[in-house]
Amino acid sequence: MMSNSEKPTGSMLEDEENSVTMLDVLQEENALEEDAIAVLGASDDQNCTYSKGYIRQALYACKTCCSSGTRAAICFACSLHCHEGHELVELYTKRHVRCDCGNSKFGDKACSLDTSKTSENSENKYNQNYDGVYCTCARPYPDPDETESDEMIQCVVCEDWYHSKHLGNSDNLPGDNDYSEMICAGCMKAHEFLWRYATKYSVSKVKKPPTNTEEKVEVEESKEQKKECTLPEADFPKKEGSCFWIEGWRSSLCTCDKCKKIYEENSVSYLLDPLDSVQAYEEAGKANKNETQYEKGMKALASLGHVEQLNAIVEYNNMKDSLKQYLQKFVENKKVVREEDIKEFFTGMKSQKRQKVIVPSFCR
Repeated sequence: MMSNSEKPTGSMLEDEENSVTMLDVLQEENALEEDAIAVLGASDDQNCTYSKGYIRQALYACKTCCSSGTRAAICFACSLHCHEGHELVELYTKRHVRCDCGNSKFGDKACSLDTSKTSENSENKYNQNYDGVYCTCARPYPDPDETESDEMIQCVVCEDWYHSKHLGNSDNLPGDNDYSEMICAGCMKAHEFLWRYATKYSVSKVKKPPTNTEEKVEVEESKEQKKECTLPEADFPKKEGSCFWIEGWRSSLCTCDKCKKIYEENSVSYLLDPLDSVQAYEEAGKANKNETQYEKGMKALASLGHVEQLNAIVEYNNMKDSLKQYLQKFVENKKVVREEDIKEFFTGMKSQKRQKVIVPSFCR
């Protein structure tokens, strides 16, 4: 039992509340790693992806190399090796794209990683994101003229990014964890047949009340074991705005010959491909890594005593502050951080390593 002199004071409690534990560090590292996987997937930082053909991948656009009006896709490796120090636009991930670096869009500038490229990639499709603007408002992100931050969501059809306030859904927006994918208002209007699926597989609060006709359709489908077309008969009551979909909605899309023809005519056959989604892309990235830094950190944490954990926290905070200062010059000069730069930083850290901090411990 603590004596009065051992009871924590207000100052001690405040320090404890403001302190950072090793678990906090590992969780922050894990969140950053998950963000990186979401963007980069299984990207290779050494080899151009051109030889892999048209694939979903992390992409960039280079404003330094491409004049205004010229849109071109650059893979992750080329952004590091061929466009270091250039003004790059991060495009996150897009489907069915082949790396353009070094082709006719870049004039006399060749790709340093793969010189066997054709003059153009005829199947590549480019939207306004390659110009560095997004949404129906065609503004950059982050927007220097915007005083309030607004979440941006990617449409799984056109793959443009939209401010939540420009989705055409007013205040009828689901929570982040309530939906799996979103299709923007423009794409829902262009592919109106998708509203039929929205009656069952969207998370919109606007629902059409069931009718006897709908119940009859369900019974008939059950009898026939859904051997024929399973496109829902009912129509969505309010066919406007963007549509938010529940997890697994794509697997419910009808694959009869008639519906497949509709997908082809609407150029959305990729919706039937289970590997097309961003979620599948992220899972592939996770599968490509044997053991995450978080898992390694948790194993190391389990072997440390309290004092060693505190020492590690002090060293981590020193490293984090130094790394921020080191990376600031890359931000100011709009340079891409390469592996050699990180190695240089940690080499410098080793040479400047301060004497180990000893944190006193007390018996309770």
